[in-house]
Parts: sequence; structure tokens; C-alpha cells
Amino acid sequence: MQYRKDRYGKDISVLGYGCMRFTASGGKIDLDKAEKEIRAAIDGGVNYFDTAYIYPGNEAALGTILSRTGLRDKINIATKLPHYFLKKTEDFDKYFDEELKRLQTDHVDYYLFHMLTDVKAWERLIGLGALDWIKEKKDAGQVRQFGFSYHGNSDMFIRILDAYDWDFCQIQYNYLDENSQAGVTGLKYAASKGIPVIIMEPLRGGRLVTNLPKTAKKLFEDDNPALSPAIRAFLWLWNQPEVTCTLSGMNSLEMVEENVRAASEITPGSLTEKDMALYAAVIREINASMKVGCTGCRYCMPCPKGVDIPGAFAAYNAIPLDGKRAAFVEYFKNTAIRRDYTGVSNCIGCGACEQHCPQGISIREELKNVKKALEGPVYRIGRKLVPLIMKY
Repeated sequence: MQYRKDRYGKDISVLGYGCMRFTASGGKIDLDKAEKEIRAAIDGGVNYFDTAYIYPGNEAALGTILSRTGLRDKINIATKLPHYFLKKTEDFDKYFDEELKRLQTDHVDYYLFHMLTDVKAWERLIGLGALDWIKEKKDAGQVRQFGFSYHGNSDMFIRILDAYDWDFCQIQYNYLDENSQAGVTGLKYAASKGIPVIIMEPLRGGRLVTNLPKTAKKLFEDDNPALSPAIRAFLWLWNQPEVTCTLSGMNSLEMVEENVRAASEITPGSLTEKDMALYAAVIREINASMKVGCTGCRYCMPCPKGVDIPGAFAAYNAIPLDGKRAAFVEYFKNTAIRRDYTGVSNCIGCGACEQHCPQGISIREELKNVKKALEGPVYRIGRKLVPLIMKY
């Protein structure tokens, strides 16, 4: 297993265990199966395990397995505070204490504010006493390091990074999302500040495996049939020294063994120019089915009305690859679950964006298509409910 350092020099396995995808049946997690997979991962050198308060049964399952196997001290637990549920200062402890009970532990190694969407969400938490609470938990040894997970564009990600002295962060990043979400810009900016980056969705929820166009799969197979599309995606990430740890939702022994084997071999800079050309060719095959030729260059930004134009097109373009439901969820997270709405309904048709687009995209017309596809009744109702549910 290869390891990279966290901010304080501690070794973190480049392969992390994403617990969200434990095998479940009838809403109940198969603890015996999950235990075998966790044991195999730990035996293979994996020492970073990621869960969250809102993953159904997840924290309790991990806590039970670690307790009955005596493996708690072999790993680092990363879990997340559902800050969007907090109404008052006392709620910090309410949710944190419940998580400790579920996990059957007295401390969390890496604790994240789950899905910070913008600076105003962080400022709200500061108003509730987050800074004093963080210090209290660190001083007591109940939390070793604090970070946040993020969905959104690189501009806001950088603003959140600059708003506090974070120990680490977590972003969605993969070879198809290099220029969307926080993207390579956010990754490199975090690294420039010495902030470790944990990667989620390296396979876009498995869709870079199951939903790859046949032509893209053939490119990988013709180059080296021994490397699966999943491993190809991991290798692209591990090739980058700015990536600290990549999460994988492993739910079979075969998957654990394959991923551990790959994570034991790759080092930063291992991929050749030929390898990178192959990824570029695969991306071209994927993009051939895309609806808008947006490269995510962000020359169109900032929009005077706050529309996240590249983010909107990224979600719209995800429909052929990921399906409309997944694209809708992505769009909703990136535009509606935030204090400052960034959806295409804000567009007033001023055309400022089109003056700077190197691709010559008719942005105003394409944004209308995005709205038609992704801002239907469910979206509009959800947008109205967000401030009520998430206390924004």
C-alpha cells in the first residue's frame, strides 16, 4: 500500500474505504459480509474509513464491526456533521455525541462539516459557535482534525478554503470532472496551502465503469485488458501528488483485492504521455454524446447574476452518461442547496458570457435547455423546501 502524509505528517493510505456502499438487504446492512471486506482492506493496508451521519445505518455498522473485531485502533475514522440540521449551539454536541455512540469510539480522527456549499453556510456555523466548539473538541482529543466536504464550483471552494485554517478537505474529482466541481483548480489550490485532499466519486458513483460508451471501453481494453476501467480511474488520480487519499465504495472481496493491489503499485508521475493521451481519447468518446461542448474553462464566469454556467452544463451533459436522475441530483446539489442560488433561473439573457466563450457556445439558448431538462416541478418544490429543512 502506498501512503501519503496528512497535514501533521501522519500516513494516510492512498486508497480509502467509502463505507456508504456496504451491501444491504431490506434496508439492513450485511454486517458479516462487510466485516470480511473491512478485514481484507485493513490487512491490505487501508487505514482511512469514511462514513457520515446521514448514511442509513452506516456509522452504527462500522462501529459494531470495529468493536467486535478490536480493529478500531488500526484505522482512522472519518465521519461528517450534518451542519444543515443544526438550529442552535447545543446541536453541535447533540449530533456529535450520537455519532460517537454509533461508532462506539471516544474520538473521531477526521471530522468533516458535511457538504459545505458556500461561505455563507460556514459563516452561519461560526455564528452558532463553531470556532469555540472546534477548539473544545480538539483540546479534548475528541476530534483530531477538522475539514469539510464540498460539491460546487472551484471559485466558491477556494473561498471556503480561505475562510478558515482547515486541516483537510474532500471533493468530487475524477478524469471526467477535471474541470468541473472544485476540479483541478481547487485541488492544486488546496495543495498550495498544504491542505490534504480526500477524493470522493472517483468513478462518478460507478458510472465510469458501468456507463462507459463501448468505444471508450474498447480503447482501455485494446491498451491493456488487465486494467479495469475502475483501476484506470484510480491510477489517473494517484498519479497526481496533490491527491492524498481516494475513496472507493468497496462491497466485495474481489473489489478490495483489486483496488489494494493497484494502490500498492502506483506512485505520482508514473503515467506516461501515452497513458495521458489514452485518457484524453476516452474523454473524447464520452463527450461525443454530450449535449453542450463546454470544456469547463470558466471564461464565461463570473456571471453578473450568479449563474454557475459551467456547473449547469456539466450536470446537463451528465444525462447521457449518468442518467437524468443522477444529473438532476448533481444539479440540485450544486445550485439549490446553498444560500446563494446559482441555477439557470437567474439568467436574464444579458449575453456577457457569450462574449468570452472560446467554444462559441450559444450559452443563453443552451441554458434554456438546461432549465427545461433539470428545473421541473420537483426541482422547484425542492428549492422552496431547502431553506426550511437545512436552516439556511
